Amino acid sequence: MIISHKYRFIFIKTRKTAGRSIETYLSSLCDCRDVFTPVFPPEPGHRPRNYKRRWDIRSELGAAGYAGKVQAVLDWLGKRPFRNHSTAAEIKARVNPEIWRDYTTFCVDRNPWEKTVSHYNTCRHYRNPPGDFEDYLSRAEYCFNYPSYCDRSGNVLVDRVLHYENLEDELADLFAALGVPFRRGVITNAGRIVRQSKPDYREIYTDKQKALIEHVFSREIVLNGYRF
Repeated sequence: MIISHKYRFIFIKTRKTAGRSIETYLSSLCDCRDVFTPVFPPEPGHRPRNYKRRWDIRSELGAAGYAGKVQAVLDWLGKRPFRNHSTAAEIKARVNPEIWRDYTTFCVDRNPWEKTVSHYNTCRHYRNPPGDFEDYLSRAEYCFNYPSYCDRSGNVLVDRVLHYENLEDELADLFAALGVPFRRGVITNAGRIVRQSKPDYREIYTDKQKALIEHVFSREIVLNGYRF
């Protein structure tokens, strides 16, 4: 994730949405005051900075659920207010209220049917990988992103949720408004977004599997207007 005081934005990193490429591109443009959390494995051109300090966690301990309280304590003990996948709620609680109010906050999300196929392909390289796609779905280890940009009641906390499918156009518009230099191709050519050689995700699904994802990801589908 990124907090840029130079360009007055906060980027919340979600999963399977080119976040690593966006972070790496912005790393060289932002300055020494800005916050960049580490990525693993390290990425050439990406320079972590200003992500460790103590902060007042009392508000989080009063408002967060049990898991949130545990995460807040672990982060505080590690002097780690910001992680690579810190949620919008966590960041909001850990920055000055004026920064959250005045800076543009944004993230990226992705069509859940396509995102699920991408996550399945990633999981195939893990230890104890799933077998076929049906086996992956049966494990119910879904790649949800809405907890990263919504509060516990499901309200969207960020100013903009960009669409991965239209990422370059939407980034170009956003960065133009923020004054961030941008060249088309710098994100999609970063080695993380390669579409041409991949089959259409729709060809992978059975009707039953399609309906399952529609049910499981109903919140993201409604929030972002996605269709199969």
